[in-house]
Amino acid sequence: MDERAKYFRRLKRLRGSARRWSVLGGGLTAATVVLTPYAGIGLADAFWAAGAGASAMLAWWRWSDHRELAGTPAPPPSLQQDRLTAALERFPAGQAVVREVRRQHQRYTLRGTAIADSWERLERASTAMTGLAGRLTGSAESTLLEAATAERWLRDLGQRAASVEKAIPFGQSGTLVDSHAGLAEQFSEGVQAYEELVVAAASYVAEDGHPVGDTRHPGYFSLVDATDQLRGVAEALAELRSQDRRISPDGQAA
Repeated sequence: MDERAKYFRRLKRLRGSARRWSVLGGGLTAATVVLTPYAGIGLADAFWAAGAGASAMLAWWRWSDHRELAGTPAPPPSLQQDRLTAALERFPAGQAVVREVRRQHQRYTLRGTAIADSWERLERASTAMTGLAGRLTGSAESTLLEAATAERWLRDLGQRAASVEKAIPFGQSGTLVDSHAGLAEQFSEGVQAYEELVVAAASYVAEDGHPVGDTRHPGYFSLVDATDQLRGVAEALAELRSQDRRISPDGQAA
C-alpha cells in the first residue's frame, strides 16, 4: 500500500474512533446525569462518572489527532502502486504515457524553484537524445549508456537541490543557502554538459547519413528513378486513352 492510501486510511480510522468515543462519552454522561438523582451518589455512580469523563477525554484526543492529520497535505499519488499504471506499463504506448505523466508531475513540483529553467533544458535535451538513440550505432552506441547514466544523475541532483531549497524558509542559515547554491550550480553545469553530449550525438547522426564520395544518398537516386518510371507509365496510359477516343464505335478512326 502506498503512502497516500495509508494517509487516508489512518484519517478514516481516527474519524471513526473519535465518533465512537464521542457517542460512548455522551451516553455515559447522560446516564450519570439521569441515574444519580434517583439513587444518590454511590460507588457505582463514581464508575459511571469516571467512564463518562474518560470517554470524553479520549474523544477529544481523537478529534485533535484527526484535525492535526487532516491539516497536513496528503502524499502525492504513487504511480508505481496504481493498478491502472501497472496495466498501462504492459504496453509500449502505455509506458510512454506513464513516463510523460511522471515528467509532468516532476515539472510541476519544481515550478518556481531556482533550477526550473535548467530542468526544462534537461527535458528538451532528453527528448532530443531519445530521438537520436536509434541512429547511434557502431562506436557511438556506448554513448547511449553514458547519456542514460548522466540523465539519472542529473534528475536526482535536481530533485535534491529542489528539496533543499524548499527547506530554506524554515531556517535562514548561511550554510544551507550556500549548500543549495552549490547544488544548483552543479546541476546547471551538468545540464550544459548533457546538452553538449546531445549536440555531439546529433553531429554523428548527421555525418553518418552522408554517403562517402557523393553529396546525395543512394536512396535519393532510387526515388528519382521510381518517379521517372511512374511518370512514363502514366504518360503511356494517357496516350492509350487518347487513342481510344479517336476510334469511332464502328472501329474506324474519327
